[in-house]
Amino acid sequence: MNITQLAINNNRTSVVLLLVVIFFGLSAYQQMPKDYDPGFILRTAQVITYFPGASPERVEQLVTDKLEKEIQEMPELDFVSSESRTGVSIISVNIKESYKEMRPIWDSLRRKIDAVKGELPEDAQEPIVNDEFGDVFGIVIGLTAEGYSYKEMKDIADQAKDDLLRLSEAAKVDVVGVQDERIFIDYNNSKLSELDLSPSQLRDQLASRNIVIPGGSINIGDEKISLEPTGNFESIEEVRNTVIQLPGSGQVMYLRDIAEVYRGYVDPASSKVSLNGEQALSIAISMRSGGNNIVLGQQVRDELARFMSIYPIGVEFSLISFLPKEVEEKVDDFASNLIQAVIVVTIVMLLSLGFRTGLIVATLIPASMIFGIMMMSFFDIGIDQISLAALIIALGMLVDNGIVMSESILVQMEEGKPPVEAAVDSANELKIPLLISSLTTAAAFLPIFLAESSTGEYTASLFKVVTITLLCSWVISMTIIPMLCVSFMKVKKSKQPMDLDKGVYNSYGTILATLMRYRWLTLLGTIGIFMLAMSGMKHIPSVFFPPSDRTYFKLELELPAGTRIEATERMTKKFEAYMRDELMATDTGQGITSWVTYVGSGGPRFLLTHSPKPSTSYYALMVINVSSAKVIDELSLKLEDYAFDNFPDLLVKARKIENGAPITNPVEVRLSGKDSDELFAIVDELKAEMATIPGLKAISDNWGLPLKKLKVKINQTRAKRAGVSSKDIAISLQTGMVGLELTQYREQEDVIPILMRSTEADRQDISKLEALAVYSQASGVAVPLKQVADIEVVWESATIYRRDRLKVVTVGAQIESTITAAEGAAQLVPWLEEQQDNWPLGYRYELGGEAESSGKANQSIADKLPIAAFLIVLLLVGQFNSIRKSIIIMATIPLGLIGVVVGLLVGQSFFGFMTLLGIISLAGIVINNAIVLLERIKLELEDASLTAQQAIVLACKKRLRPILLTTATTVMGLIPLYLGGGEMWEPMALAIIGGLLFSTALTLGIVPVLYAILFRVKST
Repeated sequence: MNITQLAINNNRTSVVLLLVVIFFGLSAYQQMPKDYDPGFILRTAQVITYFPGASPERVEQLVTDKLEKEIQEMPELDFVSSESRTGVSIISVNIKESYKEMRPIWDSLRRKIDAVKGELPEDAQEPIVNDEFGDVFGIVIGLTAEGYSYKEMKDIADQAKDDLLRLSEAAKVDVVGVQDERIFIDYNNSKLSELDLSPSQLRDQLASRNIVIPGGSINIGDEKISLEPTGNFESIEEVRNTVIQLPGSGQVMYLRDIAEVYRGYVDPASSKVSLNGEQALSIAISMRSGGNNIVLGQQVRDELARFMSIYPIGVEFSLISFLPKEVEEKVDDFASNLIQAVIVVTIVMLLSLGFRTGLIVATLIPASMIFGIMMMSFFDIGIDQISLAALIIALGMLVDNGIVMSESILVQMEEGKPPVEAAVDSANELKIPLLISSLTTAAAFLPIFLAESSTGEYTASLFKVVTITLLCSWVISMTIIPMLCVSFMKVKKSKQPMDLDKGVYNSYGTILATLMRYRWLTLLGTIGIFMLAMSGMKHIPSVFFPPSDRTYFKLELELPAGTRIEATERMTKKFEAYMRDELMATDTGQGITSWVTYVGSGGPRFLLTHSPKPSTSYYALMVINVSSAKVIDELSLKLEDYAFDNFPDLLVKARKIENGAPITNPVEVRLSGKDSDELFAIVDELKAEMATIPGLKAISDNWGLPLKKLKVKINQTRAKRAGVSSKDIAISLQTGMVGLELTQYREQEDVIPILMRSTEADRQDISKLEALAVYSQASGVAVPLKQVADIEVVWESATIYRRDRLKVVTVGAQIESTITAAEGAAQLVPWLEEQQDNWPLGYRYELGGEAESSGKANQSIADKLPIAAFLIVLLLVGQFNSIRKSIIIMATIPLGLIGVVVGLLVGQSFFGFMTLLGIISLAGIVINNAIVLLERIKLELEDASLTAQQAIVLACKKRLRPILLTTATTVMGLIPLYLGGGEMWEPMALAIIGGLLFSTALTLGIVPVLYAILFRVKST
């Protein structure tokens, strides 16, 4: 007994099972993880090594190169890039996108680093492997407290962090903008040299005073009592009152008499945060793996309400970035689009099939959707804009199963068969063709799932959701639909159930007969239309991924390399004043609602598409919230104009939030070679050429301008004569200019370094540098720096960038609204190809930016297309046992491209990655229609009373209504996605709608013509 017979005979059980599926499907929807985007694996880890005081060249040679050589031996490596700055090496290890499990790879990376760290310079610190580089902090809270110090704000932030970490949906909580505390001992150069007291001697005395050493224990009778000697500093006053013995004499002095001791913050700060212009800290929260963003959002809101009730007035917690709200809005929007699509398709069914039949087919829609959602939960597929859009795309396809099944049952019942027999016979006739058509549609989406790229990973749920939903639809079409048809469908028995010789059917038959009579002319005409449509592709702009429609954007501000963070902060203050005075939203107008500024860093990774810039004194990031996404372009222009008028040396990048993989510059060229001087000669030419291309702006390279540096050239003869070594000079310079850590001050669980340095007047006055006292760390004897060394000004690169151990300069540009990234790159490539012939051997270019991302994504899908084509052909040949029929069906796929071009041109849209996915899904629908048509032709040819041409025409007439209904439901179902899906989904919807309208018309004409040609059907 087959499943259809079983469902009909046990109709009450079938109904109960359907209700159970609906109940668990709705429950699964409530509990499933919900996110804005499905995300993708970040296959990048950073290896950070500090080498204090070393120049970028020395960092590159002594640290970066040694580590890169070892890392390059990893078989999983895609490429390794690095930046060597003064005192630090940052290496980015990028793994091939074919690898999914990162943990073993990062463990292998750590072993590689451990193996080579013994070869690093003695003064270099141990390399830090950061494999949590990709953690996303979807909720960022701003903490402001008027009149509070940074320490007091940090205490509040730490308390809030402890509470937030206890939330069930939270994984990590980071506090950004904290100013690290120090105990400073500021000494006067001349006074310390008079006492013959060196920083090293002072460090030894303070360290021996500040101890935490157990004193053992003593036994008294049966008791064992621990001994704990005092000695560690309990207060700043104790540090001040430390007794210092002067070398070479029995004289002692208090530390307060030698130097000023006070508590302060690291100066200069590495980074700062401000919220709407106020001093602030930000608390960033990441969600646990598999968590629910909306649940986490509610938990955080509840905690914030509690914080506001327990902390005093003046302490404010504000939501800077709140991904749960965006997720909720996006899910609601797409769910609304889905419901609208279901309603539209249901209305189409009711109007075209009649009330009873339409209602039966309409039952399939929510049942299949809910069944599919239940199955999605089993495969750990969450709810996001990709999976919800996949449900909308599948909507039109899944209705096809119900239409074909109910239509077949209706026809057989009209011919006089009993309802049960009609239902079972229809199911037996259609179960394989409908299954094959569902599988071929799923196979068309398979390359998306198999694509080895982050973009393919981002959109992989399209294949999974469409496949699951179509198979669920097939199951319901084989069980619930026949059962409902038997129970509710009523027809009058008639010998002539369908009059195929009147109206639309007659007109279609006449046209089809004419096309078959002039079959070769029809075929040539179709090829001509196809070629004309393909020539229209050049008029469609290419955009890989449009920017997101989020109501905030990023403003990146970069001053010349070497600029102090204080100058960067002053510049951001002026921007904030301009925004507050000129650009704020009012009750009657649109504008800025709030903003957060990260000075000296890129802040937390608040979105997967945001790649935070490492700590850099001359860089600032502003995340600006606006009243509407429509005003972002206007505000960006105003901010850029303000920067141009007031900060001529400032690089400004106003950027909307990206969809898909992050791209720093839309148009980008990487130049690589061994010698930096040769590279920069090419860079200057490239920048000049890019400046001539209209629409390119903010042209820059990632190395920046060279930095001034004071080189202290030690005269070894004079130094030896003065009794000081090179190490003595280096330590004296470090102590005087930056500070030397003497010991540590412990305050509860906090450990605060005690730093010794010269007074600010000596540190900030370059004229006093030559007079800086250089101490013999052993004896305390001091001589002026000028006596043992000469000082000269040199220029050096601020940062040295490498990729696969070759120096690489990345030249990038932002784009105006008048040009696309693809157009910008297309204008640049011919010049690059021509110039490359004149470059020295070993110097080459690579395109980065959107060209690289789109190329990788498209290629990753193209590489898997043969697998999909093979599976489709195999399924078709297995269905029809005919090579020629398979060729006919595959030949219909290009027909959809005609409509795609027309749809995009009429809709004034663009061709991007989502358009490509639309074409792939369109191929599945076109194949589906062709399968149903050929299956009917096969059945009609079995009627010996008809000629071959008559059988073909009759089969096409009988399949006319189901095919047109499938097209109508798919098109109508996609209209809400087109209207409400935003820029990202608009081209995909247009591609499917336009492609389907044209391909349906052409399929109904070309499939029979191709059949007639390949099977040599005689014209009658």
